[in-house]
Amino acid sequence: MSIKDGADKEQPLVQHLIELRSRLLRSFIAVLAIFLGLFYFSNDIYLFVSEPLRAHLPEGSTMIATEVASPFLAPFKLTLFVAFFLAIPYILHQVWGFIAPGLYKNEKRVAIPMLVASVLLFYLGMAFAYYVVFPIIFSFFTSVGPESVTVMTDINRYLEFILKLFFAFGMAFEIPVATVLLVWSGISTVDSLSKKRPYIVVGCFVIGMLLTPPDVVSQSLLAIPMWLLFETGIIFSRLIKSSAPE
Repeated sequence: MSIKDGADKEQPLVQHLIELRSRLLRSFIAVLAIFLGLFYFSNDIYLFVSEPLRAHLPEGSTMIATEVASPFLAPFKLTLFVAFFLAIPYILHQVWGFIAPGLYKNEKRVAIPMLVASVLLFYLGMAFAYYVVFPIIFSFFTSVGPESVTVMTDINRYLEFILKLFFAFGMAFEIPVATVLLVWSGISTVDSLSKKRPYIVVGCFVIGMLLTPPDVVSQSLLAIPMWLLFETGIIFSRLIKSSAPE
């Protein structure tokens, strides 16, 4: 009798683990399918992503590959990251499908807009990095070097650099969602966060210093949007609080 009771209790856990494995496998297949579809265009993708730097290279200067396998591995790794980024909506859909049954109705009502907003803001952060930040910092970097030094950036080093910035700006643009969640969950309040504004501003510049290259331009280009996004989160938190039923 006790063995049967133990089996009944363990069954839901086994089912959850099976479902988790299934959703992880679907996410992996989605990333793999996108990667295979994009692999033929991997060199074109790398050329597109490296355009902000190549547009500011001095005349006669080019990007270089200092390792034997770099001409293949750099576009390969970039395409894999692109496939993952493009699959994020589907991956989050799988995550939502796994956790949604355990949420209350009012939690689902808030979670769905937050989930959609987080995806859009992450992509917006990456777009901001590519179209606004990259041209500014690469123009700065290529113009301040000694005249006797020829700028010829290694393709692997460039890939590491831009992926770090893509991730940094993508996560920074999640600040409004994080702010709203802090207020909605009751962890903090709008007034409390507003009073901490000076510390938030300092924290934004500290994070900008840690996540970007060691120059004031890059740090400011991350820190200032982070602060503005925090203010956006405060505004939306006030709106949600005022519209919530008493």
